[in-house]
Amino acid sequence: MKKTILIILLGFITVGLSAQKGVRKAVRTGNKAYNEQRYGAAETEYDKALKENASSKEASFNLANTYYKQQRWDDAVKEYQHYLTLENEDQTKMSSAWSNMGNTFLKKKANEKGQQMQQMAQQAGQPQQGGQQADNLKLSMEAYKNALRLNPNDDETRYNLAVVQKMIKDKEDENKDQNKDNKQDKNKDQKEDPKQDPKQDPKDDQKDNKQDKQENQMSQDNIQQILQAIEQDEKETQERVKQAKAQERKQKNENNRKQNKDW
Repeated sequence: MKKTILIILLGFITVGLSAQKGVRKAVRTGNKAYNEQRYGAAETEYDKALKENASSKEASFNLANTYYKQQRWDDAVKEYQHYLTLENEDQTKMSSAWSNMGNTFLKKKANEKGQQMQQMAQQAGQPQQGGQQADNLKLSMEAYKNALRLNPNDDETRYNLAVVQKMIKDKEDENKDQNKDNKQDKNKDQKEDPKQDPKQDPKDDQKDNKQDKQENQMSQDNIQQILQAIEQDEKETQERVKQAKAQERKQKNENNRKQNKDW
């Protein structure tokens, strides 16, 4: 009876080790494809790893990054959230996930303008629902805050947070000014004699329109600056990975030559 139990236990251990080996192989293959910018192939490998082991932290985090690279923002956010349910020990890695989530919401914000124009063309004459732009900025802000709570030394995330907070404040101030102007216009209309046709200097309208365009352009420029900095950091990270691998191969070759010489 004891032998039977022992054999069964050994069988479970063998199957477990084999599954872990398959997960590691899939993740390595996925990492290679990711570094070669073959994101579809990388996604397939990370999915394979997660099917073998749904709690693989590396596969989950890298899969989220792959979604991000493919501009699948909602899928990326969902997978970063899944990763955070798996990782509850390494605060630096948790902070990175939150920071990446903040970047993802910011990417969504940057793509809203084109989406809104497309929706307006498709739904001409129908009322548009607002609020989505402000939501993505606020979600980005909260994600950056969570990242800094876990890693207060992340200067890049701190900068991104400061810019996003400034954009939100500018938007709120703009809405307050618009509400104030609308209220003043309404009161003015009520006081004026309806028979009169008050003259308005067209230069004032042109000035207001020009100021609104400048503020919108500043917001878009701020987003682009952050996104460009993020892209540059990703390129530098990939270059460091390549250099580290090249150095590792060089060191391995030197060790092999030394071993052969000693032998």
